[in-house]
Amino acid sequence: MAVTTDRPPGTEPGGDTAEPRRGRISAWLHRHRGAQLGLTLGDPLGWMLVVYLGALVLLLVTSFWKLNPLSQFIERTFTLENYQQLLTEPSFRTVALRTLGMSVAVTVTDIALAFPIAYYAARIATPRARNAVLVAVVLPLWSSYLVRVFAWRTILEGGGPAQWLLSHIGLGGVRLTYSNWAIWIAFTYLWLPFVILPIFAALDRIPSSYLDASGDLGARSGTTFRRVIWPLALPGIVAGSIFSFSLTLGDYITPDLVGNTKFIGNIVSDKVGLGDLPFAAAYCMVPIAIMAVYLLLARRLGAFEAL
Repeated sequence: MAVTTDRPPGTEPGGDTAEPRRGRISAWLHRHRGAQLGLTLGDPLGWMLVVYLGALVLLLVTSFWKLNPLSQFIERTFTLENYQQLLTEPSFRTVALRTLGMSVAVTVTDIALAFPIAYYAARIATPRARNAVLVAVVLPLWSSYLVRVFAWRTILEGGGPAQWLLSHIGLGGVRLTYSNWAIWIAFTYLWLPFVILPIFAALDRIPSSYLDASGDLGARSGTTFRRVIWPLALPGIVAGSIFSFSLTLGDYITPDLVGNTKFIGNIVSDKVGLGDLPFAAAYCMVPIAIMAVYLLLARRLGAFEAL
């Protein structure tokens, strides 16, 4: 005759239950915040260390190798030839300065265009108008990057809408086709949404009581802007500039499609195509170093608080 033993649900042999065990684990994790944080972020942080930081370390190591010009094989021996070439060859310095200058120009232009739009949406517009502005800002992001670049290539080419407009305002002699002007316009358009949104978030968090208090103390609108709005919006401005600056610094597709000059990304792409991976890796260190300095400055300005 079979003997059955009735146990409460969740009871395991030995008198222990699953529920008290979960309670003890939960209490232990509550007391040890480090373990709780490690279990929560361990997998994504481990993935980032392996994939992202590991790739950067491999890139740095590769930059100290060299390509044998005769055999076309990569020699895995330590050398500074790639960096010496970057420092001594004027053309590479020119390309780096051109890329840096374009990144700064695009960032300044985007901030100048983004701030009024973000201020209107955050401080002036009605809720319905705000939603319409935000939808209009993110709407271009629903289309492919290449579609937007090719659209600007069509607009800026000879005989296109831009040339027609310039001819009617007395600037018909200005040529935008395949020029740095075309690259600047295309980049400014491409990254503008990424600058508007952080600035909007920063402006939207400014309490209205701050502006009222400034007015009650006798400050005019210009003074309120300089001493209240601008300092509080600065983290969002710097956060938006990180996007436009870094994306311009590393892009190589737009200069290929709408311009006629080389940028750092174009040189890296060309060297990879030729099999010179060590020099391409060394040249990649230039924008990485520039961005490291830029991010340190952004951190001091509190930009990461607005991301």
